[in-house]
Amino acid sequence: MKIYSWNVNGIRACAKNGFFDFFESQKPDVLAIQETKAQKGQLSDNILNIDGYESFWHSATKKGYSGTAIYTKIAPKSVENIGSEKYDCEGRTIIVNFENFTLVNCYFPNSQDERMRLDYKLGFCDFLLWKLKKIVESGKNVILVGDYNIAHNEIDLKNPKNNENSPGFYWEEREWMTKFLSNGFCDIFRQRHPNEPNLYTWWSYRTQARERNVGWRIDYCCVNDDFVSAVKNVEIHPQFLGSDHCPISIEI
Repeated sequence: MKIYSWNVNGIRACAKNGFFDFFESQKPDVLAIQETKAQKGQLSDNILNIDGYESFWHSATKKGYSGTAIYTKIAPKSVENIGSEKYDCEGRTIIVNFENFTLVNCYFPNSQDERMRLDYKLGFCDFLLWKLKKIVESGKNVILVGDYNIAHNEIDLKNPKNNENSPGFYWEEREWMTKFLSNGFCDIFRQRHPNEPNLYTWWSYRTQARERNVGWRIDYCCVNDDFVSAVKNVEIHPQFLGSDHCPISIEI
């Protein structure tokens, strides 16, 4: 089973720039997308209804902002949100329960310049960690995919020294990521590629950053520790355009 995750930075824009080509070439069993920037009623039928897939959408109350969605070939047992109006109003999470695991698709808040939304983000992170631990404690395995908006360590971005006070690399965010991974979860890509630099999932649209591979790894597939042995492969797919992020995948 192959699960993909992609911050599409606007599903309507991405649909005009490679989204369907990606679908056709990769044929994911499940695709989790973030930053849809659309409410369901704003979307065309060819986006909502892709042959062979069921789709689930969680949009922000504010139009053109945030939002997550899931396309799946496999019928889930149930679908829910994170369960907090404070975070659900921004459409940041879809939780899909399958037979053998729970898939959590998340678009983490951006902490913004001068830490303007850092408290909100850390609150979201802690609530999410509580939710994930509850799922694991109930006896289920978890896969957490999405745009975390955090580069955990210096190897995860091209210019760490120049970004010590940048959103996504604040020490508070990195410290939370360390806490998350010490609470029974694994950054499976970094585990499989422990010392490999220049592996990124997001590049600024400015200064030809993608062409020069001046990027950040802020999109992740993480699993609970007991599920690590079930992971066959995890990949980054920089060849797919259509967004300032590229897709990532996990195969179980």
